[in-house]
Amino acid sequence: MSDSTSSEPDTVKLISADGHEFIVDRKAALVSGTIKSMLSGPGTFTEQQLGEINFREISTPILEKVIQYFYYKIKYTNSTIEIPEFPIEPEIALELLMAANFLDA
Repeated sequence: MSDSTSSEPDTVKLISADGHEFIVDRKAALVSGTIKSMLSGPGTFTEQQLGEINFREISTPILEKVIQYFYYKIKYTNSTIEIPEFPIEPEIALELLMAANFLDA
């Protein structure tokens, strides 16, 4: 549900280098410090107006894994149950680390 006092949409479109579009809950996307700055920061970023962000350096499989982490982070933050390990395939670990570093996630 959206807050009636806010004109911000409930979702954000994240677009990979390959042009794949992911529609993500805004709350999940804001796990990323970089995305949060682009959408909420002072000034008028194009991303802020359109509600979509192009990641020209992040491939579809890596962006998909990052988005999975956003939802994992929301689900287990302040959780009282045992937190399962977030699965990362060894072959994408380096590229995923670079994307996470860029996204401040």
